[in-house]
Amino acid sequence: MRQPAQESMDDEAFAEQTLIEAIENQIEADDPPAAKATLNKLTLVGYEREESLHLMALVLAHEIAAMLREDRPFDGAWYERALRALPELPEAAG
Repeated sequence: MRQPAQESMDDEAFAEQTLIEAIENQIEADDPPAAKATLNKLTLVGYEREESLHLMALVLAHEIAAMLREDRPFDGAWYERALRALPELPEAAG
């Protein structure tokens, strides 16, 4: 039987992997274009791909949390601005 702490870590790892897959899909589809542009920018300034994807996933997680908290639709304009601001994270995302 798994311990609650182990289950929580498994859930967090699953959530992070799911967010990274979503980012990978955005990059592949070039939708939004800011996803691919952000990955390229972060790579140019020295971030490894895995670290860049992690930062981008934090931005997506921040927007999803805001959607749930505020009961509102996805704010694509905010999301693109936040991606372009990386490596600076949105407030409370780190």
